[in-house]
Amino acid sequence: MKTLNEEKLKDIDGGSFTVWGAIAIVTGVIFIAGVLDGFTRPLTCNG
Repeated sequence: MKTLNEEKLKDIDGGSFTVWGAIAIVTGVIFIAGVLDGFTRPLTCNG
């Protein structure tokens, strides 16, 4: 088994949760809520 030094540990990428990931999850939840709302409570277009 290899022992990694401090520099190699800082170079490892992966598994990070970013702000963009959080925004994507929130956007998906809002979109799905809107789709479900449209199916359960359809509104007519007044035009």
